[in-house]
Formats: sequence, C-alpha cells, structure tokens
Amino acid sequence: MNTSSVSRNSGNQSESRSGRILVWDAPVRLFHWLFAACFAGAWLTAESESWRLVHITLGYTAGGLLVFRLAWGIVGTKYARFSSFVRGARRVWRYLADLLRGHPQRHVGHNPAGAVAIIAMIAAASFLIVSGWAGYNDVGGNWMEELHEVLAYVMLSFIAVHIAGVIVSSWIHRENLIGAMVTGRKSGGAHEGIARSCRNIAAVMAVAVLAFWWWQWQAAPSPVTAGGNAAAAHQTHRDGAD
Repeated sequence: MNTSSVSRNSGNQSESRSGRILVWDAPVRLFHWLFAACFAGAWLTAESESWRLVHITLGYTAGGLLVFRLAWGIVGTKYARFSSFVRGARRVWRYLADLLRGHPQRHVGHNPAGAVAIIAMIAAASFLIVSGWAGYNDVGGNWMEELHEVLAYVMLSFIAVHIAGVIVSSWIHRENLIGAMVTGRKSGGAHEGIARSCRNIAAVMAVAVLAFWWWQWQAAPSPVTAGGNAAAAHQTHRDGAD
C-alpha cells in the first residue's frame, strides 16, 4: 500500500517536473520564418517593375506554404494542429480579460488571443494571394489590383498586432516566444512536449521551395541592358547600310 503510494507520487512528480520541452516542430518553424520572409520581400518589391518576377515568385511561394500549413494544421504534431488552439469566443474574451488584469493563464502552445491572430492572418493571406494571382492574370480588372493592395495593408496590420502580442506575452509570462519559434523549445512539464521534430518533412519543404525558386530563375527572361540595345541598334544600322 505504502509502496504503491510512493510510486504513484514519484510518477506525478516526474511528470510535473519543469524543463525545456519541444513544442514547435521543424515544419511549423520553417513555415513561420519562410512565410514572414516571403511577405516582407513581396512588400518591398510590390512597386518595382524591375523586381516584378521576384514579387510574383514570393507570392506563389507564400501560397504553397499556406496550403501546406492548412494541411499540417490537420495532420501535424500536437501544437501544430488547429484543434489544439482554436477556441470559442468565450475563451478568447476570458484570456483577454485576464491579460488586462496582468495574470493570464499560460498556454504551452498558442494562447486563445494568439490563435485569433493566426486565423485572421491565414484568412487575410489567402485572399491576398488569390487577389494577387487574379490581378497578375488580368482576372477581375483594376478593382482586383486595388483589392490586392488593400489586403496587403490589412495583412500588415494583423502582423503588427501579432508581433505586439508576442512581445506582451513574452514580458508577462517571462519567456522568449521569439526564441521559442527558432529553437522550438519552451518551458513545461516533460509530459507536455512533442516526441518528434519532423525534420525530414521540413527538409522536403526547404528543397521544394529552393527548387521552385531555381525553376523561376531559369524561366525568367534575360534582361536587356542599355549596352545590348545600343549594340543591336548599331548592328541594324550596319545591316541597312550594307
């Protein structure tokens, strides 16, 4: 009787022991930073005609990453699944109320407010990418291009809110959430962590993105320099004189 009690208590103590655990798998982390880089690059090249192909390539890349994230949100590891962090409005308001009081409940994965920001960004990014494709392929007319520009600002505002939320949560919970999205690790009980990082899937993602970028580069038209134009004009003049 006493032996079993000691054994049970020892097991509970072992499970509740806090340490650095794996929370974010490699595909989630790679998606996060690649998608951020694609949006930043697309934003910076949006108004430049000479960088148009880069803008389009980054947009298509973001679209492919988004499709992967939606699938991974269903079949991925514990904290990557939407079912682990998408909650009802009541849970979100309760978390925000606790946040304003200065003592919100800590979540190993995404907190309810962060989940709302993520869903909002996924929705905005989906419409942004579709409108960009439509504008590039002359579907919908000029209003589609204007919608694409408006959605880019909407997406930027969601990102700003997301970054602010990460900073506030990091300060309140005394943990580096940005660093956690790099290493994949946070503080928690040993029983709360995920068992595998799925690095092989992340490697396939990286290879697919690099292969697509290489293919886009190979298919890009060769730039015509001013010197090349002058040489062509001079050759045409000589041919006419002959």
